[in-house]
Amino acid sequence: MFPNFDEKRRHANDTDDSAGLALDSGFGGLHGDARDLVERRYGDRGLTLTRERYSSRNQDGDVVCTARDGERIVGTLSVRFDGEGGLHADLLFKAELDEWRAGRQKLCEFGGLAMDKHALDPRRVLAQIFHLAYLHAHRRARCDRLVIEVNPRHVAFYRRCLGLVPRTPARHNPRVNAPAVLMSVDFFEVREQIALWGGHPESLDNVRSLYPLFWDAGTEATMLARLP
Repeated sequence: MFPNFDEKRRHANDTDDSAGLALDSGFGGLHGDARDLVERRYGDRGLTLTRERYSSRNQDGDVVCTARDGERIVGTLSVRFDGEGGLHADLLFKAELDEWRAGRQKLCEFGGLAMDKHALDPRRVLAQIFHLAYLHAHRRARCDRLVIEVNPRHVAFYRRCLGLVPRTPARHNPRVNAPAVLMSVDFFEVREQIALWGGHPESLDNVRSLYPLFWDAGTEATMLARLP
């Protein structure tokens, strides 16, 4: 499940913290500080998660992306790749996912998103951790389509800020005991938006999406070369 976060948390006198934001990623399940952040933030929303609920059936192949501000993890996001065990979204939305599979689209799923509520610039954290996950999923693994599950209350945010499109009505998700909507976007559309807006934070006030907070082409190339 993808939660929401408070866009208005950053105050006008906050300084740009991008220089102190360190992005990292690695293969395997969710552990340590990243797992603690997921459990804490989901717990804040009354959701009790067990390890089985946020790890995939092929967790050794998952990629966990993290953002650190100094020694503190301020964001985490997991990339899960489609395979014999399927994706978390298959529990509720298998018919929809199977249509894309039948069309030979290679799927992946982003999940386990958690943001520290004390992060100075949550928009930048989300944009850059999403960009890092995109590099793993599309630029390296060559996935064609992203799917996520979100609470119906958050559909408008992810559509506006990241271009994801709702594909189903809400259905009850027993993993978190809450409703979920399937959202999706073609990674080539994401790539186009990054090429158009990435590295232009000055355009943020004129663009409703978060893509101006993504990296520019040079930084993206550097980050891609550093992937594990």
